[in-house]
Amino acid sequence: MSETFRTSIDVEATPERVFDHFVQPELLVRWMGDVARLEAKDGGLFSVDINGVLIRGHFVRVERPHLIEIAWGEAGNAAMPPGTRRLRVRFEARGPVTRVELTHSGLVPAEAAKHAIGWPHFTERLVVAAAGRDPGADPWKTAPLS
Repeated sequence: MSETFRTSIDVEATPERVFDHFVQPELLVRWMGDVARLEAKDGGLFSVDINGVLIRGHFVRVERPHLIEIAWGEAGNAAMPPGTRRLRVRFEARGPVTRVELTHSGLVPAEAAKHAIGWPHFTERLVVAAAGRDPGADPWKTAPLS
């Protein structure tokens, strides 16, 4: 049985600016991850190392600045192999903010529980980074979630 994690946040930035924080490696690693290799086009590479977790997959759909869909998974994780889960991110302008709606589907219960902790941590950092502020060092880098 698979589960879906959903969340939404408002970011004080344009949809284009927030979108860039998902598709430009140097911006993505400001809020999530240590190293990123991204080819932001349909079928392009999505590879992010997040505090020792090796996320691997590809971009399924890239519709700037409104939608990103990623085939997501973790190298070495039999419950979530590379490219086998779906992350969909929608961006909607709402006056001075962008509503970001994130849906991560196809998760087994144990992975869904981890994502329910991880995504709020990282989206809080995204709110800061995409608004042009410095989120600082990720505290999970030295004290990761177990």
